[in-house]
Amino acid sequence: MKLYENPVLLAVAAAVVISVGTLVTTFIPLFHPSTQPVSPLVKPYTAIELEGRDIYIREGCNNCHTQTVRPLRTEVARYGDYSKPEEFAWDRPFLWGSRRTGPDLARAGGKYPDSWHYRHMANPQGMFEKSNMPSYAWLAKRRLDTSASFRKVTVLGYGYGADEVQRQIDGFRSTVTAASYPSAAARARVTPEDLRGGITEMDAMVAYLQKLGRDLKEAARRESAGVRTAAAAEARNPYAGDKKAEEEGEDLYKANCRSCHGKKAEGGFGPDLTDPQWKFGGTDGDIFASIAGGRPGGMPAFESMLGKDRIWKTIAYLRKLGRR
Repeated sequence: MKLYENPVLLAVAAAVVISVGTLVTTFIPLFHPSTQPVSPLVKPYTAIELEGRDIYIREGCNNCHTQTVRPLRTEVARYGDYSKPEEFAWDRPFLWGSRRTGPDLARAGGKYPDSWHYRHMANPQGMFEKSNMPSYAWLAKRRLDTSASFRKVTVLGYGYGADEVQRQIDGFRSTVTAASYPSAAARARVTPEDLRGGITEMDAMVAYLQKLGRDLKEAARRESAGVRTAAAAEARNPYAGDKKAEEEGEDLYKANCRSCHGKKAEGGFGPDLTDPQWKFGGTDGDIFASIAGGRPGGMPAFESMLGKDRIWKTIAYLRKLGRR
């Protein structure tokens, strides 16, 4: 009897062939090193960052925010370099997502200072009037439970011992509760007084958001900072005094800078940009380097998002404000 003349035998044979094919093409490659790339630049989450990630999942943040930048020109222009497999080596489960009710967060780390996140989590509409993100102010009213932190990092294979986990927790607590913490005022504004000496769920959430994409961004910044600064120092703003460029620069400022530096660049989370005091130098070249490559303490890099011409136009607008 031929195989195709017996329906039952044909079905069984087809199932066996499909099963073998699935095993060979899908499951076996999962255990091959080439399908699980690990970069020495990407570090595992700390105990606190992992707790923040769990809160992120618990609150369903991944239902509105993706964490992967696709290799499309528009996405790279907005978010930065497209995502690589090794970035997610320590993510279990992956939070790539497929729906963007809110912006992608794969490059959120270091884009804004902690103070921005505390204020935004507590009152999104206070930062962006048309934001449809709900308030998470209550996270600052809940003390973080770290009793299972060591077990979590052990199960996930992060390689931290019990002493290291406790050191991470104690070190983080010391950082966010110190009077010298740069975001102390913003944290105190949203955190009840009786919880300010400990770690809250909002603290952990902010720590997690600051981790996203941070390792690769810092590595890229170290590689290119010297070249970018030198090139900018030799350059002259081609739009200096150009009124049309100043108007475009104003629009760029409102879209990208106002939330940190204030409506008229007179300061907010970021410093005042209208006075002659510039921490990293006040020449056009110095300012270009600060905007393009970012600076320590919360200033993000805008080179990939804005490009050379639009950065110069933004500087032209800032110079206009400085002349008033």
